[in-house]
Amino acid sequence: MQQRTRVNMMIRISPVRVIGPNEEMLGVLETNVALQKANELGMDLVEISPDARPPVCKIMDYGKYKYELGQKQRKARAAAKSTELKELRLGRSVKIDPHDVQIRIDQARRFLMHGHKVMVTQRFKGREIAHRELGLSNLKEVATQLADIAKLEQPPRWFGKSASILLAPDKNKVEGLKRKLEKERAAKIAAGEHVEEEKSIEALEAELALQQVDDGPDDSDIDGED
Repeated sequence: MQQRTRVNMMIRISPVRVIGPNEEMLGVLETNVALQKANELGMDLVEISPDARPPVCKIMDYGKYKYELGQKQRKARAAAKSTELKELRLGRSVKIDPHDVQIRIDQARRFLMHGHKVMVTQRFKGREIAHRELGLSNLKEVATQLADIAKLEQPPRWFGKSASILLAPDKNKVEGLKRKLEKERAAKIAAGEHVEEEKSIEALEAELALQQVDDGPDDSDIDGED
């Protein structure tokens, strides 16, 4: 169980080593003296190292500290979520239509722009595995079209009768493109032109889920017709 932070009158031990609000060392003080100094500044006395001898306390705005800590934790959780792995399948066969390949590329682009990594998988049906170069060509086309915002983190890797590449967003390139698109959007709005709203990440994920249902289960280990 996480230990509760002691603040102000909850600090029973005396004396304590005190750090000022600007990180200045105020030395070892009786706790009542440290509390008085905190009160004079309109701040709180917060115990930050209870196991030290004497315990270390800091004079700070505890409410502001808790708020900023919460903000940092939320950003950390958002950053962790932003690295989720998304998988896009290039149909059930290497014979996927070029238009459908382009749809997957556009979907991958939106995921990458949101900070997600994307695994693109090409499946081979039946004897198509004898023509690996066709599927690898599809994967290469995806990587080439997304090179302006992504890095090829993993070259084609084989899993049975399927091959996958892993693309990771290039942060600098993504941010540069976002700035460019935002300027173009602002110019269109200023000119009174219609600006289409970008599809939400939730809508994109729902669209992807439907595609995977249409693609059917992974039957790459089952021999079928060409």
